[in-house]
Amino acid sequence: MEKRKHPRMVMSNLEADISDGKGFFSGVVNDISRFGLSITDVPKRLDRSADIYSIIVDGPGTHFKLLARPIWEEDDGSHKVIGAQIENSPWTWTEFVMRHEPEVEDDFRNKAN
Repeated sequence: MEKRKHPRMVMSNLEADISDGKGFFSGVVNDISRFGLSITDVPKRLDRSADIYSIIVDGPGTHFKLLARPIWEEDDGSHKVIGAQIENSPWTWTEFVMRHEPEVEDDFRNKAN
């Protein structure tokens, strides 16, 4: 079981446009957290050795520009899946993620009852 400070939330209806500094590529956001995201259906040409990606995340009523450091990638056949750590994001990204986070039960309150 993963022990994460901030949980990942599976998302739908979010697309990503990614620049590695050499080209622009599109993908589909798979999951997000306050400090990271994974993106599927990314063309293999995206340069994994880039220090930082510029990522535009778009969806219904949402638009965010993020700077993210590539952490991992997996080959899924004709494309790849990437995971990236968010290095710079607007406060509206944090608010967006927090609205999608599951409610955390307060252990102290539960023990008091």
